[in-house]
Amino acid sequence: MASSPKLVLQILITIIVAVATVSSDSTDNDERVSELLSQQSRSKSGVIRLNDQTLSRYISSVETPRPYSLLIFFDATQLHDKSELRLTELRNEFAIVASSFITNNANTSALANLFFCDIEFKESQLSFSQFGVNALPHIRIVGPNHGFQDSEPMDQGDFSRLAESMAEFVEAKTRLSVGPIHRPPFLTTSKLIVIALIFCIWVPFFVKKVLSGQTIFHEPKVWLAGSVFVYFFSVSGAMHNIIRKMPMFLVDRNDPSKLVFFYQGSGMQLGAEGFTVGFLYTVVGLLLAFMTHGLVLIKSVTLQRVIMMFALLVSFLAVKQVVSLDNWKTGYGIHGFWPSSWN
Repeated sequence: MASSPKLVLQILITIIVAVATVSSDSTDNDERVSELLSQQSRSKSGVIRLNDQTLSRYISSVETPRPYSLLIFFDATQLHDKSELRLTELRNEFAIVASSFITNNANTSALANLFFCDIEFKESQLSFSQFGVNALPHIRIVGPNHGFQDSEPMDQGDFSRLAESMAEFVEAKTRLSVGPIHRPPFLTTSKLIVIALIFCIWVPFFVKKVLSGQTIFHEPKVWLAGSVFVYFFSVSGAMHNIIRKMPMFLVDRNDPSKLVFFYQGSGMQLGAEGFTVGFLYTVVGLLLAFMTHGLVLIKSVTLQRVIMMFALLVSFLAVKQVVSLDNWKTGYGIHGFWPSSWN
């Protein structure tokens, strides 16, 4: 019985220490939230720039759950010129998600439960290492109970849908609603006013030119150039390259000093391939147009025949080159069906 007061005293001390610890953690968390909200308000897009020191402060103390989550975009300025990574585009989309979340959740408690942040490689090499990030693009969610190692990355395949897929990732991991995505208008009100004024000033001069037949639309050469451009655009697969955002060439994996302009395999077409085939087809089309419209104006029959034979030979070689490239790329052979008596 003599030890009971001592046991009670130990229990009281333990309770007091625990309460003090919880109170201290709560105070620290309140300070962190206030700091993040302040930095968020000072950021134009709502994205907070962190580094090794600040990031360790906001992710430390995982013994007790933090009242907030961090969505971190990993950036590297020296890689912005690599178009295949699309870092600049993805960073802009990330900022759009951040501003949309702040706008849609203004004056709600959710605003203090999620913060959008980014870190730059040169400023935060230690953080890149702690997260185990060795390839970009990369986005990671650090939940209330997460540290560096157990945070959850966004799937690389989801980057294709840009802001929409980022918003879905946030909602799936945090149970917070991002809301509709608010993209900035292509033209602001001031730009529209300037354009309207210029248009009003320009219309009378344009009408005068049209009535006198002095516009570029009355020039046959302009229509000819436009027709050739449309033809080249159609046969070169340029629309495919624009929609798929295909690069003009790739770097050879086996030899980084070499560039690959023609990719073997039907699953992908590089921009250089399309432009090469488009150029060959355009040459054939222009020769055909010349033979049907220009050749008849030449009076010399001998010269007509020479030019026609030359045009047919060039057209044959161009089409043969296209067929050879298709055979090499797809693995399928294209051949002529000759009469059986010729075999």
